[in-house]
Amino acid sequence: MNRLPFRKRRLVLATMILFALVAPASHAQVLGDADAVVPPGEQSLRIPFVNLEIREPADNQEVALSLQLLLLLSVLSLAPSIFILMTSFLRIAIVMDFVKRALSLQQVPPNQVLMGIALFMTLFIMWPTFTTIYENAFVPFAGGEIGIEEAYREFEGPVRLFMYRQMRGSPDTIRLFMRMGNMPAPATFADVPTHALIPAFILHELTVAFKIGILLFIPFIIIDMVVASTLMSMGMIMLPPIMISLPFKLILFVLVDGWALLTQQLIASFGGL
Repeated sequence: MNRLPFRKRRLVLATMILFALVAPASHAQVLGDADAVVPPGEQSLRIPFVNLEIREPADNQEVALSLQLLLLLSVLSLAPSIFILMTSFLRIAIVMDFVKRALSLQQVPPNQVLMGIALFMTLFIMWPTFTTIYENAFVPFAGGEIGIEEAYREFEGPVRLFMYRQMRGSPDTIRLFMRMGNMPAPATFADVPTHALIPAFILHELTVAFKIGILLFIPFIIIDMVVASTLMSMGMIMLPPIMISLPFKLILFVLVDGWALLTQQLIASFGGL
């Protein structure tokens, strides 16, 4: 007598058990008759039913609720971009990457570590702004004291003020976007719309970060040039200069306490010190 292999026998047994659990549900016609009652002795495997209904709204309140839900989902999906582009994270992350490239480092420190440093430095710099938003927007809104529109204005105000303070020394970027948008020249900060302030702030942060990166590159480029010239004069053409200059650059960076100095100057550039 031919016997089924062990794996096939297990598969047949599992199929029979599953059929025994599901089959009694056919007596209740769960797919067609919602009012049928399954006898106590024939209880089947209960699977929850998810109903997604699309219908016309009954009143304007349901329309407003649907729009608020859609707006909330949009904000949640854009939250990482908002955090990166509308805070100090952009400048810090770019400067940290410049430092890694100036030191000619490949894998140390990893990019995740640099982004983590930028994240916590951003929290440190933005903490007063976040505290103001929490006290003036979230707490009253959660307590039902203000509506969603007023909560949005209270949220928008501190962020706008932070971005504007970073561009006080160079308002040309704001004028650039106001001019490209065919908008009148603003007389005060309140006259600058948010949709023009945000791209102006991003462009300003990119410019400042690249300026800081250039200043960081200069001393390390000098070390590379000195090492390359020395190797050329000694006839060591086949020896990569990076192998000799890398230890000297690391020694210089450690001797001047580079990480502490860089952190202090970055925070000072935002007016934090």
